[in-house]
Amino acid sequence: MSEPTLTATRLFEGVWEGVLTGYSEMPEIVATHLDTPLEDVSVTQDGETARWLVQVPVPASALSDGLQTIVISDKRTGATLNSFTILAGSDLDNDIRSEVALLRAELDMLKKAFRRHCVETM
Repeated sequence: MSEPTLTATRLFEGVWEGVLTGYSEMPEIVATHLDTPLEDVSVTQDGETARWLVQVPVPASALSDGLQTIVISDKRTGATLNSFTILAGSDLDNDIRSEVALLRAELDMLKKAFRRHCVETM
């Protein structure tokens, strides 16, 4: 059996999805948020292959101000297979605004340098 690998594929309509390899039989997967197990985690086999489709619904409790992390692990061994984070709320607003302000300042600097270059080369 190869080393288990859980690869994220997408987060769509509140459900995180991934592909799990490295298990020959049905794995027992648990997802936790703040050390609390999440409900409705599903694992289904992808046809006849040794690939498993994992779906983790994001609970409403994970949607709050700040950074929230959901950890996905093997229930039998306790090994962490993957994790994902959600950043929301007012903390995000401040980060985005400061980043946009920095980008605007850099763009203004580039515009001035480009205009000066165009004038000097004519």
